Amino acid sequence: MLATFIAKRSAVGLLVCAERVVAAVLLQLMVQSPAIGQSPRLNNIQLCNGADGIMSEPRIKGCTALIESGNEPPRILAVAHNNRGNAYIRVRDLERAIRDYDQALKIDAGYAKAFNNRGVAYGEAARHDLAIRDFDEAIRLDPNYANAFANRAKARLNKGESDRALLDYDAAIRLRPTLAAWNGRCRAHLVQGNAEVALADCDEAVRQDPNDTMALDMRGMAHLRLSQWDRAIRDFNSALRITPNLASSLYGRGVAYRAQGLVEQGDADIAAARLIAPEILADVAQFGVK
Repeated sequence: MLATFIAKRSAVGLLVCAERVVAAVLLQLMVQSPAIGQSPRLNNIQLCNGADGIMSEPRIKGCTALIESGNEPPRILAVAHNNRGNAYIRVRDLERAIRDYDQALKIDAGYAKAFNNRGVAYGEAARHDLAIRDFDEAIRLDPNYANAFANRAKARLNKGESDRALLDYDAAIRLRPTLAAWNGRCRAHLVQGNAEVALADCDEAVRQDPNDTMALDMRGMAHLRLSQWDRAIRDFNSALRITPNLASSLYGRGVAYRAQGLVEQGDADIAAARLIAPEILADVAQFGVK
């Protein structure tokens, strides 16, 4: 449950930032290369960009209309395939997303964002070696690509390569200290058993967004490892107010309750967590929580 939650939040968060840049590029290209049927085309470009919080299905339709129009130059086609791939990731259609990124890269082999985003799709499908290969290429093309460093760090952490993951998180934070990067490095330090260092990163994540469930949950785990039971319970309570069925926070709170001698409350939370996510024991074990 925790690993799945982290994967979904991180992937979507790092795609959103990239999409803002891609949207601007697509609009610029539209102005530079007008085509037949400007009004419908403008509408399709706005849909494909995801303007004004457009949901995934309209985005897919807008991008598809651009791709199938037969009027668009290669660069716009590459961006449209990339944007449609991002929309497919959001609806968890990973194979279609990967096919779109493949097509974008056939059109533009130097498209760093498409390499990064295909890596995200591979990571979501637990194909971590392929993901890392794509992040490597994105970073080769753009050595200052902070999101690609953070995404590669997550893939390496999921492979059990915490030392290399930390190096990538360090680079991501140096280049662009996002919430996802602070959360990820907190998790990496916890996996290595460095709870005090992890706590500092989670504190920064919570400072950036006091309502971020992942940051609160991870900080609760850090407090748990430091035997700071009351602080752990406060963080888990905060996370559960936002996401009531978050199994990791229920389990962590149960462990903290039991450590305080509140066995009945602790057992109830742990039982609820295991009912929601039978794999929760393996998820929290990575942080040394039993």
